[in-house]
Amino acid sequence: MEADPTPGPTFTIAFVPGVTLAKWSKVWQERRRDLPLAFAPTAESDAVRVLHERTANVSFVRLPVDDTDLSLIPLYSEVPVVVLPKDHELSLLAEVAVADLADEHLLQDPDEVPEWRNVAIEVRDGTRRAVPDLRSVEDAVELVAAGVGIVIVPQSVARLYSRKDVIARPVTDVAQSRIGLAWLADETTPDIDDFVGVVRGRTAHSSRNPQEEPEKAPPKERKPQQKPKAKPFTPRQGRAPKKLGKGRNRGRGRS
Repeated sequence: MEADPTPGPTFTIAFVPGVTLAKWSKVWQERRRDLPLAFAPTAESDAVRVLHERTANVSFVRLPVDDTDLSLIPLYSEVPVVVLPKDHELSLLAEVAVADLADEHLLQDPDEVPEWRNVAIEVRDGTRRAVPDLRSVEDAVELVAAGVGIVIVPQSVARLYSRKDVIARPVTDVAQSRIGLAWLADETTPDIDDFVGVVRGRTAHSSRNPQEEPEKAPPKERKPQQKPKAKPFTPRQGRAPKKLGKGRNRGRGRS
């Protein structure tokens, strides 16, 4: 019985909830068939740790993070939304302000949403209840559906954990979050450079590695053009002055 072949190298991408990799992974597979991708869904709290533990080559993180020893490029911003029970009165609005949520119970650490913390009645009055030990946003959304409280998360996360019994509405005056791509600064390899190029939209021919750029044909030598020889100057011979003609009436007899 033959032994299973040893698996070849892979390029591992860690990513936090809400990040969609389909577009970038498709481009990578078209350009780098020699190096398959591996994917590692990662909690936000572990998005940097997987890099230091060398279990991922790059990591899509939700900013801010501790960027010590990392190279980090911001990519895009995310709209914050509040997740509410489907029959909540605020579901009738297209978007809400954080002041509309002042008397709600937030199922998160208030410091995660300082704009809500600054207006929350339960924080100001000291009547805030302890938040249950939640393992994930999915657990929090389940409590939202049960009418226990609300959560404020990026829109991509709300879509990931959407349910028929909850709705999400944009919150106009809560700061947007941002997604970035991170990797260990001292371990920037040509493969990482290629992936950064894919994410940034560089074409296959615009590589940062000069060795991969196609060689250009040397320019053709141009023969110096010879100036035409100047013709020797020959002074023009003067023309004889024209004789003045006789007037019309000159030479006619007088009447």
